[in-house]
Amino acid sequence: MATIKDIADLAGVSKTTVSRVLNFDQALSVSDETKKRIFEAAEKLEYTKYKRNRVIEKGKIAIVQWMTEKDELDDVYYLSLRMSAEKKILDEGYEIVRYFRNDQLLFDEEVIGIVSIGECSPEQQQTLIDFTDNLVFVGMDILSAKYDSVSLDFDQAVSSVVDFFVEAGHENIGFIGGVDYGKTLSNHPVGKDKRTMSFEKYATLKGVYSPANVFQGAFDVESGYEMMKTAIMNLKNTLPTAFLTANDPLAVGALRALQEEGIAVPGKVSLIGFNDSSIAKYVFPTLSSVRIHTELMGEASVELLLEKLETERSVAKKLIIATELSLRGSTGN
Repeated sequence: MATIKDIADLAGVSKTTVSRVLNFDQALSVSDETKKRIFEAAEKLEYTKYKRNRVIEKGKIAIVQWMTEKDELDDVYYLSLRMSAEKKILDEGYEIVRYFRNDQLLFDEEVIGIVSIGECSPEQQQTLIDFTDNLVFVGMDILSAKYDSVSLDFDQAVSSVVDFFVEAGHENIGFIGGVDYGKTLSNHPVGKDKRTMSFEKYATLKGVYSPANVFQGAFDVESGYEMMKTAIMNLKNTLPTAFLTANDPLAVGALRALQEEGIAVPGKVSLIGFNDSSIAKYVFPTLSSVRIHTELMGEASVELLLEKLETERSVAKKLIIATELSLRGSTGN
């Protein structure tokens, strides 16, 4: 496994800077470009180094990331998805055209296919569909619209966490998640994240659901910190003994709030994040998290696209990628 020094050497920064960035130190003054280099280095060091030993004039594949570059740094799950897709595209000898949220989607005639990462509105979907049928949606299931997709089994992921907590003896379980503000998506209610809905369903089935234990805000570190502070203040002696968060940055913020209040993790409260990104290994205690196989998801999305480009397949495919629970210090394992 990569060390802090390995990441520092690759990113061209000090070990202290790497440690503070990976711990989301809000007091650190460092550019977004430096943060990006560090996160990318951390992810790359977990990949098998690949060779670009051929350059083939095959046209361009567009990556549409429905986040800003700054948002990507706050939730490196999306960064990892993009990097793994781009790695596969380059490995296959295609060129990449990259778009982020708020970029104008102007595709030239050399773009032969599109990989769309993250959830987008029906209007945004239509913009892509109007340009080409060679589309794969990552993290969004639109099989009903007859387009290929690669998505997670959120029910399996969340149920595994709820089962783990219940089997560990927790009867009071909380959830800290994010809200999809402004989304008008057909596959879930406005503002309702899939992880939230799965938690409500499986916690209810296990008899451990309480609306008072569910908190929602933005998907970043500061929001996780503020929501845990609110939970501690409002719930007092009824604070859940276990929390699932919708991503790792939320867990990092929640962990900081618990530590400030002198609440031992995992002694008093167990904590599990979501994504199992690089930061999970560099906080203290180390963070238990739902591991998402982002490299597999990114590679699979490109393989689906290439299959469609290089064959006469007309039937849409949907790939559902399972997750696994990585247990570390924040749950006492």
